Amino acid sequence: MQLSYTHTFSLPREIVWKLIQNEDVLKAAIPGCKSFSRMDDGSYDVEMGLSVGPVKGVFTGQVQMTDQEEPSYYCLKVKGKGLPGEVDALAHMHLDETENGAAVTCRMEVVVTGVLASVGQRVMGGVAKLVLGQFFKSADTEMRKLTSQV
Repeated sequence: MQLSYTHTFSLPREIVWKLIQNEDVLKAAIPGCKSFSRMDDGSYDVEMGLSVGPVKGVFTGQVQMTDQEEPSYYCLKVKGKGLPGEVDALAHMHLDETENGAAVTCRMEVVVTGVLASVGQRVMGGVAKLVLGQFFKSADTEMRKLTSQV
């Protein structure tokens, strides 16, 4: 399944680049985040609870940022599993300057198995876009909090 999502931040691209990788921002922005910890290899172990339509349960997994080209691009590798199934995703994150700040465009390839796969691509695509939207809106809120304190 392929998805794309774009969110525009009202902050300059260099600040968005720095804050979108900030552990506090990430932990606060991941929907249903129960734990978020950096590993020695630079990846993160994540535990999150989801309850969106047919997707309900606790997922554990790893997230890793690779191929970073500051401040315009990075690749995000996500692997997770829970009772409803497994998710394996590769997201290409592009950060572009706009008149009003920075636009982050996420182009993602997702493979799901188990019950998740049985609910259908259209339903899973809707759930994934909803979760991405929640993530970016929460990240935006956290970034504004941090930049207003400076």
